[in-house]
Amino acid sequence: MVKKSLHIFLTSILILGYLSCSKSTILNEQEKKWLQNNDSITVGVFPYYAPYQFINENEKIDGVLIDYLSLIEKKTGHKFQRKLYTNWENLLNDAKNNKVEIILEIQQTSSRDSYLNFYSQLFESSHTIVTRKDVNYGKDLENYYDKIITVPKDYAIHEILKEKEKNLNISTEIDDITCLKQVLSGKYHAYIGPKAVANYLIKTESLNGLKIVAETKYNYAPSLAVQKSNTYLNQIISKSTNSITDHEKQVIFDNWLYNPIIPFYKKASFWITLTAMALLLLIIILLLNRYLKFLILQKTKELSFAKEKAEESNKLKTAFIHNISHEVRTPMNGIIGFSELLNDPKITAEDQKKYSKIIIDSSNQLINIIDDIIEISQLETNQVEVRSEEVNLNALLDILFSDFQSKAVSKNIAIYLNNKLTDDQAFLLIDKLKITKILRNLIDNAIKFTTKGTVEIYCEIKEGILIISVKDTGIGIKSEDQELIFKNFSQSEKEATKSYDGLGLGLSIAQKNAKLINGNISFTSMLNKGSSFIFTIPHNPVFTATNQNVSLKINNTHDLPLKQVILIVEDGEINFLYLKTILHTMKEFKFVIYRAENGKEAIEICKKNEGIDLILMDIRMPIMDGYTATKKIKKMRPELPIVAQTAYSTEEDVQKALDAGCDDFVSKPIDRKILRPIIDKYFSVFSKSKFT
Repeated sequence: MVKKSLHIFLTSILILGYLSCSKSTILNEQEKKWLQNNDSITVGVFPYYAPYQFINENEKIDGVLIDYLSLIEKKTGHKFQRKLYTNWENLLNDAKNNKVEIILEIQQTSSRDSYLNFYSQLFESSHTIVTRKDVNYGKDLENYYDKIITVPKDYAIHEILKEKEKNLNISTEIDDITCLKQVLSGKYHAYIGPKAVANYLIKTESLNGLKIVAETKYNYAPSLAVQKSNTYLNQIISKSTNSITDHEKQVIFDNWLYNPIIPFYKKASFWITLTAMALLLLIIILLLNRYLKFLILQKTKELSFAKEKAEESNKLKTAFIHNISHEVRTPMNGIIGFSELLNDPKITAEDQKKYSKIIIDSSNQLINIIDDIIEISQLETNQVEVRSEEVNLNALLDILFSDFQSKAVSKNIAIYLNNKLTDDQAFLLIDKLKITKILRNLIDNAIKFTTKGTVEIYCEIKEGILIISVKDTGIGIKSEDQELIFKNFSQSEKEATKSYDGLGLGLSIAQKNAKLINGNISFTSMLNKGSSFIFTIPHNPVFTATNQNVSLKINNTHDLPLKQVILIVEDGEINFLYLKTILHTMKEFKFVIYRAENGKEAIEICKKNEGIDLILMDIRMPIMDGYTATKKIKKMRPELPIVAQTAYSTEEDVQKALDAGCDDFVSKPIDRKILRPIIDKYFSVFSKSKFT
């Protein structure tokens, strides 16, 4: 009953709070939408200038300007993010470098006008001279020309005095309270700062040995400042500050400068609230006591079971890490070992070719291992998105069958493709990368764990469901391990990988990808007789005119222009030489190759040379990256093809490159078999467009 009443009470408070905050703001819909899309706007606060902004007894930022900021937020209906600074110099540097959009309290100076706009000067406070009580140096600044004056470093008064009072000998400290304490200690003769600040600190910090001597002709007039470059934000702040009435300003000003600050623990409301909360907490503890005892008994058994599971999982993960070490060292041994053998001057051409093939195969094996580790990590942390596109499944199955046929033949295994799909049924709306990965893992597993017999790929549509099965006559799966086969680090996978290469993540990756596209993978298996894995997914056909298999391939090299100009944007010397070498092996082309070492150089070359036909763009480079360079080049020459080439090859990386304006994508290390069709594609297009 108490729990239910508390729930109703809290709900009522939330509803009232919502209604009180739902008042219309002074902004139009476009401005509101801009704020929603830019909710990371930060306000730099420096809470060491009481009473304007300071940290109160409750360890919260408080003060005149904090209330003023809250009023602006109320009028705009938007809560800005506050960024706390403990060093004024750091805040100024971030403002100069555009790392903070708004500064809550800053005095306008000529140097700051270059990068900030200033709004709403709420008040002025005369800068005063403060000395020890036991001295009398005079009341005019001229009396202090032979003295040492202290002010906070990089504060506005520091800049003003250096410009206006060149005869003053000025030393700086980190803040006002430090300056005042050093004057009291005798290190400096006097301090110059705002009257309100000096009064407040002398009283609250018990600096009774100090006195305010006189006011100067200089004033402290803080404003709220906004980065000049942010046009929309300036418009919003200008509108909101202009809407604040003189009465609203006076209410804030009076609240802080004329009313005493009462510590929270001396307020009656604090003790009433604390007592009520203590009583409520006691009631809740009594009510929950019996229930918790029951839960403890119930959870003890669950924790014991979970502990056993966790220990087993930890053992499996440890074994998995050991397996990674083995799997990585195996191809690395092939790469390093046969690379050293290639340096032997007595090596024959036949051996050189054989060793090179081993190095290439080992490198591809290493890349596959790394890709699997990265992918399982992304799948586990839900960092993978689904991107549907039109896919010709018949063509995809033909490619997969062709790719795996040689691997099956090398093991003396017969592989069959039994595809029942018609041409109309084969065009689907699906994530091509994921379905390709699923089928590759299933087919690869079938061949890997089959030593003799057959592997059959079967495809049909039944009652609106697309069914693709991969059946083998391999080693099969033990009955006690069958419910663990799709789990990461499962015992069955771990044991299998002792006799067969791989990390044992294939089925786990396939199942997780299947779930992402609303599909499922099931299987049946008999030990030493084989397995049948069945991938099912709702059939989503695409009926368009593009279903007609129309292919146009232009490969007539005699139609090509006399020269083909390519700009390679690459900061790595070895990567550039490798690309250049691959291109020069394409004898039917006459490439003229330019190089830029960063995005900025690429833009300059494109401005000066309109004859560039194609750009191979690296993504991660110094000075300017490939994404930025691509956007700028596409604005100048939207028809110029740009092919991204980078080691970042996940689906998100591919999409990011395409979003930046790239027309194609090739991942590092670059395979000449993949690069060649891309070159053919674009230079075929050029030959057609330039000579027709």
